[in-house]
Amino acid sequence: MNRRIWIAAGTTEGRRLAEELARKNWEIFVTVATEYGASLVEAGEHVTVFDKRLDEADMRRFLDDCAPDLVVDATHPYAAVVTETLRRVCAEKEVLYKRLLRPEGDEAECLRFSSPQAAANWLGRQEGKIFLTTGSKDLPVFIKLRHFKERLIVRILPVRDSLDKALNLGLSPAQLICMQGPFSVALNREMFKSAGAAFVVTKNSGAVGGFEEKLIAAREAGARLIVIERPEDTGITYDEMVKFLETYAEK
Repeated sequence: MNRRIWIAAGTTEGRRLAEELARKNWEIFVTVATEYGASLVEAGEHVTVFDKRLDEADMRRFLDDCAPDLVVDATHPYAAVVTETLRRVCAEKEVLYKRLLRPEGDEAECLRFSSPQAAANWLGRQEGKIFLTTGSKDLPVFIKLRHFKERLIVRILPVRDSLDKALNLGLSPAQLICMQGPFSVALNREMFKSAGAAFVVTKNSGAVGGFEEKLIAAREAGARLIVIERPEDTGITYDEMVKFLETYAEK
């Protein structure tokens, strides 16, 4: 039986799952928030990619138009609002929903904060340069730090939206590193050392997101790793998802 699967992607795992399911000749619909995200997904005979940030109304329309048998939520671990909305809409539409979780990295050595604002409040009482690796979304919080033009170095994706946002917020080109990962320990370490970072701010993106490489590099560069904690979430791992889908295909 041919299945119709909607994968709400935006992560490496989501893209990988789409490729895996396409080989089964299932009808796969992949949604990502940006054109850049869409460029990373290989479209094909059985894979259709949509690049649009979906609000609740869009999600309802998408479910009606595509009529998937199953929705796999493979959005980013920190996209809590998207996950909450998608889970609720699927329940209301009585569409089977599964959340794909990314395993966390070990935070034992890190300073942990519940939110970007909490991390920024603490950093505002410290001295030293800050290397920010959390992307452009949280920039409005961190530019409120005193002397942010002297203290902040920001690594963002090499896409126009992220660059324009950073520049419009008052960051100078000298404060910006526009690069696409993954980053090795060695490359992270040299960036942190070159910036003279006393602190490196990150999210717990797990092994897929390069968390371990940042942890080791920060230690070797003499910087403290500041981790913004994940929102609470429930779901299954990638391997568990693959096993579930193998069983699901037989029903």
